[in-house]
Amino acid sequence: MESSGNPLHLKSLNHVSLICRSVKKSLYFYQTVLGFCPIRRPDSFGFDGAWLFNYGIGIHLLQSDDPDQMPKITRINPKDNHISFECESMETLEKKLKEMEINYVKTRVEEGGIHVDQIFFHDPDGLMIEICNCDNLPVIPLTEDSVQSCSRISCNVKQQKQQQIQQVLEINQ
Repeated sequence: MESSGNPLHLKSLNHVSLICRSVKKSLYFYQTVLGFCPIRRPDSFGFDGAWLFNYGIGIHLLQSDDPDQMPKITRINPKDNHISFECESMETLEKKLKEMEINYVKTRVEEGGIHVDQIFFHDPDGLMIEICNCDNLPVIPLTEDSVQSCSRISCNVKQQKQQQIQQVLEINQ
C-alpha cells in the first residue's frame, strides 16, 4: 500500500553536495570548524572532491570547474539558503567563533514563550551555515495525517544514524 506521507518511501537525508572554489580550504573548514570527519570516496569519480560525515549526515565537497566564476561572498543574511546544525551551548559556540575570527550574525526567534537562538556565518565559498538551539522549539505536525508519519520517521532516524556511524567506523578500520 502506498504511503501518502512518504510516496517515494524515503528513509533519511543522506548528504548535501557543495561546489567549492577550493576543496582543500573547504575540507579544512568543515573539519576544524564544524567537526566533520573525512570518509572514503569512490575512486571512480572523474573530478576532484572529498566526502565528510558527522551528525548523521554526509557532506560531499565538489571542486568547481571554474572557481573564478562562482558567486562572490556577500553579507550574512539569515534569509539566504543555508544548512542548519543544532548545538549544545550557544555561549560556547559564540566564544569559539570569536576565537576563530569568524564573522557571524546572531538572531533570536520567539514562539509562544519559547526562544530559539541562531548564529549565521559563511563557509569559505559563501554557503550560509546556521547553528541554533532549535531543539527548544517542538515539532508540531500541521495535520493529523502527519502525526503518524512524523512519529514513525523519528523512531527510524535514531536507528539509521547509529547504523551510519557503525558503517563509517567499519570503513575507516
